Amino acid sequence: MASSLEPIRVVINGALGRMGQEITKAVVCEPGLRAVGAVEKEVTQQYLPLAEAPELIPLSSDLDSLLKSCDADVVVDFTNAEVSMAAVAEIEKLCQTYKVGAIVAPNFSLGAALLIHLSKFAAKFFNHAEIIEMHHDKKADAPSGTICPKVTREVLNNTRGGEMDGIAIHSLRLPGFMAGQEVVFSGAGETLSLRHNIISRECFLPGVILAVKEVTKRKGLTYGLDALLKL
Repeated sequence: MASSLEPIRVVINGALGRMGQEITKAVVCEPGLRAVGAVEKEVTQQYLPLAEAPELIPLSSDLDSLLKSCDADVVVDFTNAEVSMAAVAEIEKLCQTYKVGAIVAPNFSLGAALLIHLSKFAAKFFNHAEIIEMHHDKKADAPSGTICPKVTREVLNNTRGGEMDGIAIHSLRLPGFMAGQEVVFSGAGETLSLRHNIISRECFLPGVILAVKEVTKRKGLTYGLDALLKL
């Protein structure tokens, strides 16, 4: 475990994916963090090709052996959200057994966490609400895991006008969108719309970096970015 004077040693699992590459760069550039390893399903070279890194970062397809050799403090996993979310109960049990911390979040965007928080507050004052969530046409799940973490690749029936827990949900899957959610509340003679749009994957990095720094201070499972933001 890193001391207060030593950098937190981080391994990125899924380092060659789109988010994995962004996270690796962010870790390399963040004071107090040090990227000590990278993992990908298939590798063709021994070290991660990253110009921003001040030192060579070992690249491997074997997470277990890499963890043993690099003495990591934290693993950031951006591989398969479906598998990760399904394993939450197991992750919690392992945290209790080994007295370590884990942070699982369906969305690491600060804006998305605030949207959910503000929507819960607004819901106290309105009797009607509907949700519109907008994503690119290659996204497999509908609705989005941000709206319903339990839905992964199983599509909610009639989600383009479907209903969950009494709330109508409309999913848009179109080229040109990256990600966005809008919650529309209505009452007598008025409506209130709360909307969050993701413009680029950079928006996830502050949340991920926050989680990396916080997880070393915690024991057990922490679910959701809102817990780290103390919302």
